[in-house]
Amino acid sequence: MATIKFTSNLKRFYPDLRPIEANCSNVREAVELIESEYEGLKDYIVDERGRLRKHVNIFIGNQLIKDREKLSDALKASDELYVMQALSGG
Repeated sequence: MATIKFTSNLKRFYPDLRPIEANCSNVREAVELIESEYEGLKDYIVDERGRLRKHVNIFIGNQLIKDREKLSDALKASDELYVMQALSGG
């Protein structure tokens, strides 16, 4: 099973956030699984059209996903998927 991991900065909104073991074939399915485990987190990750929000990046291993609109990038059982928000400051 693939593993979904989150940046620790998301813990301020979801203090119980933990990695999820996922039997998903693509990133879209993984986002749906995330929502079933942590209600409301999907809205942080994708917009109303289901596209990845500008302030969020998803990596499979060390590769940024290619399809930010349909989230069709494939997942294998050995993959680690990372959900990260952009950080800024000054």
